[in-house]
Amino acid sequence: MIQGSSHDRNPCERIPVVRTSTSWLDSLSPWPREGFGLTRMHELLAVLGDPQNAFPAIHVVGTNGKSTAAVTIEQLLLGEGLSVGTTISPHVASWSERIRLDGEEVDFEAVVQAVRSAAERARATQFEIVTGAALLAFANANVDVAVVEAGLGGRLDATNVLRTRVVLLTNVALEHTEVLGETRAEIAREKLAVVQDGSVVVLPDDEWAHLVTGHDVRIGAAREAAEAFVGHAIAAAETVELPGRFERRDAEIRDGAHNPHGARFLVDRLPPGNWTIVVSILSDKNADEILRILRGAGGNLVATSSSSERALPAADVARAARRYFEHVEAIDSPVAALARAHELGEPVLVTGSLYLLGDLAQKEDAACRG
Repeated sequence: MIQGSSHDRNPCERIPVVRTSTSWLDSLSPWPREGFGLTRMHELLAVLGDPQNAFPAIHVVGTNGKSTAAVTIEQLLLGEGLSVGTTISPHVASWSERIRLDGEEVDFEAVVQAVRSAAERARATQFEIVTGAALLAFANANVDVAVVEAGLGGRLDATNVLRTRVVLLTNVALEHTEVLGETRAEIAREKLAVVQDGSVVVLPDDEWAHLVTGHDVRIGAAREAAEAFVGHAIAAAETVELPGRFERRDAEIRDGAHNPHGARFLVDRLPPGNWTIVVSILSDKNADEILRILRGAGGNLVATSSSSERALPAADVARAARRYFEHVEAIDSPVAALARAHELGEPVLVTGSLYLLGDLAQKEDAACRG
């Protein structure tokens, strides 16, 4: 059993209110219909006065762990007395999770409204709009540094517009191969294409060092990236907590591990126990490999689905899971699936997709509002 602690989240602590800007963003496609590229982003930023040039940046790229790394860097730099803007993605419970100033969420409605007219003229995508809003908010706040998490890849990602002083690569695994390339090497090239002249590059190991020859390359993670920016050693930060990223609740952990690499990292971090697993998986992920890895956490699994158009039906996930798990059930409703998992036995692990965690958070918020 996971014991309750100061890290446990009360699901009624924060009740996001749906307003005009968030409703507008929800109505937009998360994928660019005209293809990936930086033309729309540069058009949007030019109208906004090119706010990205107002501050140096630390650019966080990689397959998994980017949000946690970005917020860890933020906390380390705040400890150094710097003013820090941070943007991460995706969100779980609320859009406002994506833009932070000095460790606090901004007034998301206001910062998005500030760019809406320009974004509509540029026909900007959902992610481009949030990125532009973040960069404008950071410039208006006169931050000392922005910590920016890339969305997809790097070379053609909307965040590849920065005055980048440090690039952190968290890791490289197969993902979005139809866009980024079919091999890890091709994907690594796409991600590290954000490196600029004079950038310090922080890598998890030396596997991809040959892709950034001629640059100051260091081996490490979030702390080393922060140290590269300030130019001196920094004491390790306390573990940061974000919704849906190894989020601890009483008798439950929620983590949006959505690919085999993320699932392996999650299982290796779990406290010992026979976990009952609630899982939803997207159709473009390697479901069989994810399920095989998750079997290392426990023998009972409740398959469910999420609100994503790409989510596999619960029955399909269950069919694949029966190859590995002793007891498998399929329940379409995430809320009912979670309740059933707690009946089958605690502790409970909820994973496979951040969409699943977002659906649960929204239902819990609605219940809190009564």
